[in-house]
Amino acid sequence: MTEIKFCGLKTGRDVAAAVEAGARWTGFVVFARSPRHVSPSLAGELAHLASGTETVAVTVNPDDDLLAQIRDAMRPDWIQLHGSESPERIVQARAYARQGIIKAIPVASAVDLEAARVYDRVADRLLFDAKPPKGADRPGGWGEGYDYALLKNLDVSVPWLLSGGLDASNVAAAIAASGARAVDVSSGIESAPGIKDAARIQAFADALAPRRTA
Repeated sequence: MTEIKFCGLKTGRDVAAAVEAGARWTGFVVFARSPRHVSPSLAGELAHLASGTETVAVTVNPDDDLLAQIRDAMRPDWIQLHGSESPERIVQARAYARQGIIKAIPVASAVDLEAARVYDRVADRLLFDAKPPKGADRPGGWGEGYDYALLKNLDVSVPWLLSGGLDASNVAAAIAASGARAVDVSSGIESAPGIKDAARIQAFADALAPRRTA
């Protein structure tokens, strides 16, 4: 079964829906410009509710102070870095996570995949997301897609997740095109930016493991 990261969760109801839908990872965004932003302390409270999942703190170019706040409040299994962090910064940030670092790579064309070589073996996992629109004030969560087939013959040594514009209607095709074994979804399970919808969360999971009826 394809593994799922439900990201941008902001409430206990969001977490409960994600857990019920079989999430492997639950993601909490600590980045003020995002409509999905939660404080480190709230991320910690929500992570506590995410029993049976691996918790992910998602942030952008964090300084050591913010990483320490996230670590102390949340004790995340993973920290996902979604900015312009250098390989050296990846290594430094690993000390704040219990399992490791997920590095997001923005993709619009094949040339963007060259960045994966820079972070392969430095990050513990990679996440391929759509490049943000021109002039965007944040690096992700726009609901934009790209040619997922660009990832079909991806040559990296660490596990990776497919992200960017996924929802219940296209995730199966995106997996077929890319060969992904794990996916990340945020805007595709929302009724409005930052507002998760439990029915859409379950529909996304069902699209990957359709229920059989007699």
